[in-house]
Amino acid sequence: MKDLFCGETIDRFDEENSFLSNFFLTDIQYGEKIYKSSEHLFQVLKATNEVDRELIRKATTPGRAKRLGRRIKCREDWDKVKDAAMVIVLTLKFTQNSELKEKLLATEEKLLIEGNNWGDKYWGQVNGVGKNKLGRILMSLRGAIRRLRK
Repeated sequence: MKDLFCGETIDRFDEENSFLSNFFLTDIQYGEKIYKSSEHLFQVLKATNEVDRELIRKATTPGRAKRLGRRIKCREDWDKVKDAAMVIVLTLKFTQNSELKEKLLATEEKLLIEGNNWGDKYWGQVNGVGKNKLGRILMSLRGAIRRLRK
């Protein structure tokens, strides 16, 4: 994907671009509850029961929420719905927080790649290899927000 793109690229969601990461702390409301990060909410959406949902929601850090999400019983259809769940989570994150929305729009037409060294080739890329689903969803959301402004 990177080789076919001629524009600028953000290839890490850290430092000044940490707001693109699901580990970025920002309150997100989903239903009647508040989640500390998009990672918290994403992991909660995997859960099959309220006990696990609350355990993850109350996790002290996004990393802890992710680890808990790996240990719970996952909904059976998770592999089929996880992309749609991420779209919902990121839409809430960037539409509920105007500062984050403006920062996303400020990435203009840059290619967004969640480059990582923890081996995630589904949501991101490792050494330029991977599906980069997170980056693709963010770019799609950025375009949708831009179109709604016109």
